[in-house]
Amino acid sequence: QISWTSLLVLGYLFYLLLGAMVFQLLEKQSETRFRDQFQLEKLKFLQNYTCLDRQALEQFAQVLMEAWVNGVNPEGNSTNPSNWDFSNSFFAGTVITTIGYGNLSPSTVAGQIFCVFYALFGVPLNLAFLNQLGKGLSAHLITLERWVQRPGCAQVQFAIFLTTGTLLFLIFPPLVFSYVEGWSYGEGFYFTFITLSTTGCGDYVVSTNPSKHYISVYRSLTAIWNVFGLAWLAQVFSVAADLMEKFLQLKWYKPDLSLAVGATTKLEDEPEQPRVHIPS
Repeated sequence: QISWTSLLVLGYLFYLLLGAMVFQLLEKQSETRFRDQFQLEKLKFLQNYTCLDRQALEQFAQVLMEAWVNGVNPEGNSTNPSNWDFSNSFFAGTVITTIGYGNLSPSTVAGQIFCVFYALFGVPLNLAFLNQLGKGLSAHLITLERWVQRPGCAQVQFAIFLTTGTLLFLIFPPLVFSYVEGWSYGEGFYFTFITLSTTGCGDYVVSTNPSKHYISVYRSLTAIWNVFGLAWLAQVFSVAADLMEKFLQLKWYKPDLSLAVGATTKLEDEPEQPRVHIPS
């Protein structure tokens, strides 16, 4: 009989392979189309500007790539605000929350070394903080472990906890992001979940459009939403993982009652064996 731990490992690997195949199916064709279009645009650019050769164009493209990797948006001009201003920098929060958008990273050796030690102590501190915050959010409902073990009115309370959190942290924020950032609601919802789940792809990041003027209240509200949303979704994921483990355990460790009854009947039907006294 396969243990539930082995089943969990196999399911995890299967889920990774499934995701890889689906993403390849959905995204590879689009990537190929954009790559071909980019190569065509480079050829047109060289034809229109004959004073440039391919090597010069490739060098300029490399400069653009290095600027983007180092957090400099190639659009706009030099008046764009710095990513490392104290009022603008939220990189520290993305480090300790393990979101890691990838659109900004330290480029100096000193900054990289500090980032390692900052994350080394900051990540456990952040986990402890979010754990206490999550307990506070569910304190007036019931502990989630009791809900898993004792179904009853706590299920209604957890449903309220889940519904309220979904509205506050997943449904309503994309409306704000769509209005401020100019995204569609789908893009805003994608950014919302990717952020709160600490996936942090980095393709959508708030307050990075150089053509927009962001007020400090917007950044502050985004930071507050981020902290409470992380705590809420962590609690939801914790319950989901607990339920999945219990489901696998019940499914694969369900006792075979027929074998147990048969064994008991066999013992009852067998005549009692005479005891043999062995003299000492």
